[in-house]
Parts: sequence; structure tokens; C-alpha cells
Amino acid sequence: MGDLAIDFCGEWYEPSDEDIFNIGREGDLEVDDNPYLHRQFLQVARYDGIWWLSNVGSMLSATVADASGGMQAWLSPGARIPLVFSHTNVIFTAGPTTYEFAVHVKTPSFRQEAREGTSSGDTTIGPVVFTDAQKALIVALAEPVLRREGTGFSTIPSSAAAAKTLGWALTRFNRKLDNVCDKLDRVGVVGLRGGGGKLATNRRARLVEHAVTTHLVTPDDLYLLEKMRGVDEG
Repeated sequence: MGDLAIDFCGEWYEPSDEDIFNIGREGDLEVDDNPYLHRQFLQVARYDGIWWLSNVGSMLSATVADASGGMQAWLSPGARIPLVFSHTNVIFTAGPTTYEFAVHVKTPSFRQEAREGTSSGDTTIGPVVFTDAQKALIVALAEPVLRREGTGFSTIPSSAAAAKTLGWALTRFNRKLDNVCDKLDRVGVVGLRGGGGKLATNRRARLVEHAVTTHLVTPDDLYLLEKMRGVDEG
């Protein structure tokens, strides 16, 4: 394997140091024949000894995180970010479909120590505390991604479908979704609101991307779907 390799759906790609590697509906990595996906969306290239990931699209953004979930960035159109970790996860949504691929660098600029810690009861992200019901809502939206093994693609359920999974009324689900997005927006998680305080139409996708890449929810949390099914916390 070369210095950098990309894993998507179990297929491996090795960009050369001299070329620009294109990712999108067309290119070196043809993700999917999805009309919502840019023909050229992301690019991987090496400049001055550092690998970079650039968003060359005009509409879509990508969530980029290290394997531990300790570092996360939102890569908007026109932005670029250095690939300095040995393992970086990239997740993005085009239309109804969410995609994920992994970037592996043999000689990373930074090395991380494994994070240790235990969790019980409510989940805290910085100053944010989530109840079991709020976390179950996130799990219901992220379920297809959490049940997928490795990189690939999946479809994020609609609010109505996720509410049905939990046995909740849609009005209750939407109210709790508002609460979860508001909490994360207040601590600086971008992409959950549109301009002028209006909630973004793609907030479910952005919420899933953030929750999965930061390990806010993991496959170990799938039990919450059964635990909170039909439970009314008000």
C-alpha cells in the first residue's frame, strides 16, 4: 500500500503523490449514480508533503473526523482540510443517501492516544446532557448507519419512520428533534440550523453525521430503541 489509501465499500484506492484524486458521481472514485451527488465533490491531493481533502462541490458538505471522534470538522464547499491522522472518516449525505469512506495514511503528521473512559446514565457532550429519550431519537435516525459494517452507504429514515420505530407520535418526535438540534447548535455544532434561526432542511442528516463521527451514538446504543419504545417522558 502507498502512503495514502481510501476504503469505500471494501474497495481500496491508492492516490499517487502527483495526481489529484477525484471523488463524486464521476471520477477516480465513483461513489454512486446519485443525481443529488456532484460529478466532482471531493478531491484528495498532496501539496508540500501533506495530504489534503478539498470540497470542490457547490452545494454539499462533508463531515470529517478522526477515528476516535475527538476531532471533527464540517467541510463546506470551497474548504479544504489536511489529512494528518492515520485514520480519518468522511461522511456526507446526497439526497436521501448517506455515504462514508475512510482515509488511511501510513505516515501521519499526528498520532493519537486511545481515549479511555466509561459512560453511564445521561450522555454529556461538553456542557450538553441528553436524556435516554433524546439519545434514542438520535439512534433511531442513525440506525441504518450503526447497523452497517465498515464503509458504504445507507438511507437515513424520515422523521415519520423514525417516530414509528420508537412508537412515538410524530409531533413528539419533532419536538424532541428540535430540542436535540438546539442543544448541539448552542455549543457550536454547525449545520443544524439554516439562516435566520430557521432549522435546516437537512438537519437529520447532519445530526446523524455528527453523532456517528463523534461516537455520541454507537452500535452499543441500539438497545435504546427497545427501551424507549412507546415510553412517554413528556
